[in-house]
Amino acid sequence: MTTSAYWADSYVEKKCSAQEAIQHIKRGQRIFIGSSCGEPQALVRELTEASSGFTDLEIIRLLALESAPLTLIANKTKGQSLNIRSFYSGSAKTKSLARNARFITPTKLSAIPRLFKSKMLPIQVALIQVTPPDDFGWMSLGVSVDVTLAGAMSADLVIAQVNSKMPRVLGRSFIHVNEVNLIVEAEEPLLTVRKIPESDSAIKIARLITRFIEDGSTIQISPGTTTQATLLALSEKNDLGIHSQYITNDIMDLVAKGVITNRKKGFNEGKLVASTAIGTENLYEFIHDNPSIEFHPSDYVNNPGIIARHNRMVSLNVVMAVDLTGQVAADALPYNHFSGVTGMFDFIQGAAFSKHGKSMLLLASTGTRGKQSRIVPMLDNTAVVVPRSDVNYVVTEYGVVNLFGKSLQERAMAMISIAHPEYRDELFFEAKKMGLLGEERTLKDSIHGIYPMSLEENIKIDQKTVTIRPAKPVDERRIQEHFYNLDKNDIVARFFHEKTSFVHEEVGDVSQVDYIKDLTMVAVVGEIGFGQVVAIGEYLLDPVENIAEVAFSVSKDWQGKGLGKILQGKLYMAARENGITGLLAYTSPNNKGMIKLFKRMPFKIKTHMEDNTLVLTCRFDEPAI
Repeated sequence: MTTSAYWADSYVEKKCSAQEAIQHIKRGQRIFIGSSCGEPQALVRELTEASSGFTDLEIIRLLALESAPLTLIANKTKGQSLNIRSFYSGSAKTKSLARNARFITPTKLSAIPRLFKSKMLPIQVALIQVTPPDDFGWMSLGVSVDVTLAGAMSADLVIAQVNSKMPRVLGRSFIHVNEVNLIVEAEEPLLTVRKIPESDSAIKIARLITRFIEDGSTIQISPGTTTQATLLALSEKNDLGIHSQYITNDIMDLVAKGVITNRKKGFNEGKLVASTAIGTENLYEFIHDNPSIEFHPSDYVNNPGIIARHNRMVSLNVVMAVDLTGQVAADALPYNHFSGVTGMFDFIQGAAFSKHGKSMLLLASTGTRGKQSRIVPMLDNTAVVVPRSDVNYVVTEYGVVNLFGKSLQERAMAMISIAHPEYRDELFFEAKKMGLLGEERTLKDSIHGIYPMSLEENIKIDQKTVTIRPAKPVDERRIQEHFYNLDKNDIVARFFHEKTSFVHEEVGDVSQVDYIKDLTMVAVVGEIGFGQVVAIGEYLLDPVENIAEVAFSVSKDWQGKGLGKILQGKLYMAARENGITGLLAYTSPNNKGMIKLFKRMPFKIKTHMEDNTLVLTCRFDEPAI
């Protein structure tokens, strides 16, 4: 590339109109177009208008909301004028994507820059959009660095649209005037994305996951309705950091509120790191010359090794469907077209290797209007974006499950438990047909139970976090282990006789609950999906008397720490809310702990003996005097 000695002179020499610039493109060349909201619209419009004069052009880009109808031209000319190559790792299941599926090249975002720079996919022309040069001749790629920098640095001919409305973003976002061949000055508004209306399921999902995100976590989040609600739900957190493919308006709002400080990231501390901005003009003004924000290319931002260096890395991604074994499909939908599907797997892997990291996949339990379950028996004729071996947390509005380290039977039960209740029967029977569930598994009323999130609570005991929550079907093995680990005397107190075996049929009755007539509360220590059950409180309704029988068990090391009182309080609260009129307990006359616990209830306590067993009862309409 020949340049003048001084970049400013070179800049003047390279200036031309968009029409003149596009005339430098030759037939049969491969053309890269800048990504997402950084698309150089003036150049793309001119290329579209001139397309009839070309043959066999190949357009290289990330999946895009087109500002000009390049795909339409490709379809009309049957590829004779131009072809499209879109990097995209989604399922292409939606109609708009499926009809153009032949244009899709499935590739992880972190790998695309290497594809360009290695010349395995040579680029002859790059169309990019930049800021005006600074005093040293450097122009920022602004809202879109991602793979755009690699595309520009790898191209033989670089045509830059200089737009004064492009924000100047710091980091590795710059290209020098001397590295550009042609300059087209064209000021125009950048592409923007409107604010997405919230859905009830999105808000419920947000409330569910906030307790899994600790203060000081580093967050990656993809655009979409669910993640928008999640960001709003993070407003009570402290010292969050951002290392994400995208920065959005919601992230900007959390920075303004002081929630995001980037002070405890453990890597790139004090800096919000991303590679693309997608949002409104307010967002673009916010990132302009902001010293706390750095944009870097995708082979850095999406590198799993870089991602894993952050403290408590939490990856939040919206997906389209998950099957009973944990396979995941994802797509760009109208509300999250720039969803980062191509970069999703990079962050899932990176978060998995981060210390205390979490990967969480978010999906509404049903599609539009509730006519189809998004949890399916098996992904058929749909590309798998995330393999089952890499899936950890899955979240719907009906709960959170952790599939890591779980058998296919445990996964199937877990996924059914967070599916929409109307589809659980069907999923259960399909799981049996597929051999995912054992023959001994039977369909119970509990499969329709709606998990009562309001009963969940985290408490601190001896500097350990204990989660008090309703039991889930996936707790069966942990409840079994709890009973096996009980002291012999505690087993007799709980079951009224010595007992050495706790088989599936019995334990299943404890874990397969409907949360109304039959409720089990557990106290769990440790990570979700792997926690140890240290205490259990249960009630089972006698529908004739409308009184629920309660029973408790607490592991020896956790006795005397108030867990029984907490569990009893939760059971009482739930029973009263569910229209139950009172509680009943059978115990040994020598079980002073159980007697004392029950008599702490704020009601009149009646006692009588039945066959050497003490019976304690109370009614909620008879308060203690």
